Amino acid sequence: MNLKGKILMKKSQKNNQLLNKIILGDALDIIKKIDDDSIDVALTDPPYFLDKLDNNWQFNKVSDQRNRQVIKSLPAGMKFDRNQGINFYNWYLKVAKEIYRVLKPGGFFFSFSSPRLYHRMASAIDDAGLLIKDCFLWVYTQNQAKAMGLDHFIDKMEISQKEKDKLKDKLKDWKTPQIKSVFEPIVMAQKPTDGTFLENMIKNKVGLFNTRVKVGANMFPSNLFIIDGINEIMDKYFLIGKPSKNEKLYFNKHMTVKPLTLCEHLLKLSVFDNNGVVLDPFTGSGTTLLAAKNLKLNYIGIDINKEYIDIANERLNMQSNKLL
Repeated sequence: MNLKGKILMKKSQKNNQLLNKIILGDALDIIKKIDDDSIDVALTDPPYFLDKLDNNWQFNKVSDQRNRQVIKSLPAGMKFDRNQGINFYNWYLKVAKEIYRVLKPGGFFFSFSSPRLYHRMASAIDDAGLLIKDCFLWVYTQNQAKAMGLDHFIDKMEISQKEKDKLKDKLKDWKTPQIKSVFEPIVMAQKPTDGTFLENMIKNKVGLFNTRVKVGANMFPSNLFIIDGINEIMDKYFLIGKPSKNEKLYFNKHMTVKPLTLCEHLLKLSVFDNNGVVLDPFTGSGTTLLAAKNLKLNYIGIDINKEYIDIANERLNMQSNKLL
């Protein structure tokens, strides 16, 4: 065996130590252990650097129902701070550079985002050298309004009760500028191909989309999709199937579990190689990995929280038992 062959074998053995496992640790540290040009698709939902929802969040604190802001029905993370976006960009630029390195030429990077931080995420991914090809929109109707009324602030003002009542009446329907959010954007980025799309597909087995993956009433896949029935027209063109009522499972306390059908849909579109490898550097409750396993693909998961890794492994183990 020549030197090149020995190097390739050594690389393969290195990646094999990570395949089909979830590794505990900081994503930026663990990704460095993954070989260059070895990942077909990265699909993830990262921490957004919102208040109490950064990359150092603690499972027990964030999942505790008592950990709330002024409006008791809202989870931690709604407090606005301009620096959140700046800090997120600086951190995600480092992540995206590592994703760029490990992706095969033509490999895809799908990254969920909150609407108000999408521009920071897309800019970080773009500045890392990946090509922003499109933006998927996941539309849903069930979500909680986050706008706040001002009565509790007015009550603290040093004015008479009569003036307070008058001001409350005047501002009765005026709330903080936070409209009800009914969609999540997903960055669709791609590592530049090695040659033409055809040449890259032959060489690296990635880089094209499988348009046999239909949605709704046998429709061509689009960059808008829903997973719950909305109405006849929307369902016809954009429905990708409803998630199972039991897929989250009773022990799953993760706050932002993504639908399995949605992750499977993105992987069906983008993974060509039967031995392809899917990377999720922020595994959470493991939906991306479960989707990869259902499609008989390899995966590498990373998470900084052991509690989430335990949840993800339990979900994967339960799926394995179903397949036996």
